[in-house]
Amino acid sequence: MHDELVDHLARSTPLSRGEALRVIQDVLAYFDEPAGDYVRRRHRELQADGLVNAEIFDRIAADLKYRAVAPPELTLRQLRRIVYG
Repeated sequence: MHDELVDHLARSTPLSRGEALRVIQDVLAYFDEPAGDYVRRRHRELQADGLVNAEIFDRIAADLKYRAVAPPELTLRQLRRIVYG
C-alpha cells in the first residue's frame, strides 16, 4: 500500500523503506481519527496546557479546517456538546 510514497520517502530521506512505511501509517492513522475523538482529545490536551474553554474551542474550530478530510464546520455549541455531551 502506498508503494510510490514509500519509495519517495526512502529516496528523499535517510529513512529505510520499513521506517518510511511506519511513518506513513502513523500519519494516516492520525488523520483517520474521527472528528469527535479529535475534539475530545484536543480539548483535554489544551485544557492541560492551561487554556480556558473560550480559547480551546476557538482553536479546535480553526484546526478542524486543516484535517486531511475536514468534517463539516462545527459551531462552538456543537464542539461543547461533543466534549460534555
